[in-house]
Amino acid sequence: MRRGTNVHALGGFNQIVILDTIRRNREGLSRVEIAEQTGLSAQTVSNVSRRLLDDGIIREAGQRILGVGKPRIILQLDPSGGYAIGVHLDPAVITYVVLDLDGRVVAHTATRTPSGVTPERVIAGMRDSIDAIIADAGVDRSRVLGVGIAAPGPLDLEQGVVLDPPLLEGWHGVALRDALAESTGLTVLLEKDVTAATVAELWMSSGHERDDFMFFYYGTGVGVGLAIAHEAVRGATNNAGDAGHIIVDPDGPVCGCGRRGCLGDSIMPRALVASAIASGLITAPAGRLGGTEVDAGLAQIAALAEGGDTDASAVLEAMANRISVAVVTVANLLDVDTAVFGGPYWNRVSNLVLRRVSELVDSSPALVTTHPIAVTVSSIGDDVAAVGAACLVLDDALSPRPSALLISS
Repeated sequence: MRRGTNVHALGGFNQIVILDTIRRNREGLSRVEIAEQTGLSAQTVSNVSRRLLDDGIIREAGQRILGVGKPRIILQLDPSGGYAIGVHLDPAVITYVVLDLDGRVVAHTATRTPSGVTPERVIAGMRDSIDAIIADAGVDRSRVLGVGIAAPGPLDLEQGVVLDPPLLEGWHGVALRDALAESTGLTVLLEKDVTAATVAELWMSSGHERDDFMFFYYGTGVGVGLAIAHEAVRGATNNAGDAGHIIVDPDGPVCGCGRRGCLGDSIMPRALVASAIASGLITAPAGRLGGTEVDAGLAQIAALAEGGDTDASAVLEAMANRISVAVVTVANLLDVDTAVFGGPYWNRVSNLVLRRVSELVDSSPALVTTHPIAVTVSSIGDDVAAVGAACLVLDDALSPRPSALLISS
């Protein structure tokens, strides 16, 4: 539990400490309990609580009798006191969500990522979609805390720049954060997509449910988000999670890097669908193999496997084998005990692949951890990266950080 301070000049930090304490106790707390948990004086808690009540961020939620004396008024977070927008820029689809202060999704929409257009036009479309979802959700724009964007890496988070994602054509050195902030007038945070998905799991979990885990992200590309000691791992340049070149099958297909059997090129949806088309397992769509066509092709493969088609089953068996090698490699390296799966394409194959991955991981002779690896699917759904991007905004606004106490020179 983060402790506050009674130094007069640090009221802003204390407000976040109190708000975070209330948020983590869903049933609500009295002012006396808040003072006990934060180490703040009763007067400080009273003053800050009054401001939060006046701002509509917390609410009074009845009374509770705690021992002798008069009943104490219970304070709870008011979910409608603020909202966060989450955007996930995937090469196939752009997803938008609105979260309230409780982290509940109150609005959702998605559009296909335009192909063959400039990043500037895509950003303009994102601005319009953000304006539309705020209006459709009936949210007071003044209560929007900001926008979080989850984007494929590599990124320069300090400058807010999308550097050169391999699957987003034309997105080289795009100042996405500042461009969207200028066009919307809102505070904008940028994060790598796999890290955003990890943040979503951390934010939505309770207790020690998600302390040390990997998030296996299955979208247009493949990545692995990481959490250690309940903190997202970002790395020296905030680009941790590029697991696409873990070699999972020495006899597998040749990767763009020149080696054989790299995770990304072995199991990414487009590669699986293209291979299934080449072998005659499924029919080729008319036109280019875009996001919609890949999604439909992956669904075809899954449907055939569910129907007992041996060739389709073999495709998914090979996929499960390759994923299990990557999971064992990461688990051995970082000693994590959970692998969470999710992303825009994962649900297409989850029912057929997840259990098999779990079996292969548990029985792997290469697994050297002293504990079993729990293999599970994200409960957040396809929108996990967008939800995580919005959670970044909530975390920035609601979670206390010691850095707030530093005096800049």
